[in-house]
Amino acid sequence: MDTGDLVQDAFFNLFQRMGQVEPRSQGALRAYLRQSIRNRIRDEVRRAGLVETSEEAGSGFAESGTSPFDCAMASENAERYREALARLDPGDQELIVGRIELGFSYEQLALATERASPAAARVAVRRALLRLAQEVHPV
Repeated sequence: MDTGDLVQDAFFNLFQRMGQVEPRSQGALRAYLRQSIRNRIRDEVRRAGLVETSEEAGSGFAESGTSPFDCAMASENAERYREALARLDPGDQELIVGRIELGFSYEQLALATERASPAAARVAVRRALLRLAQEVHPV
């Protein structure tokens, strides 16, 4: 899912619930949208663990020139990635999926995860990726 799609979904959901939302402070609407985007990222994390990746789908190795061995390795690597991601805490999952799978910029991640700055988001992503690497290849 594209970043713009996530934001569009958040606004669409807000407009559907406009009569139910009562902002009680100046930043309440922004917090509501931020939480909505966070929830969509979490949904994408869950969905990524339940559906096939594009490398796994079908038997496309004949058309693309990829060998069955390479397809099997890609499938195995995707499964190890999903399993390792599931073992991380939700905050790390959110950062990794937002940056790697959804292509969020560090500025977008800073807003979505309430980090102080894009630099803080970059450092948090780096640390989350290091933890993911530890999970994928434990020493």
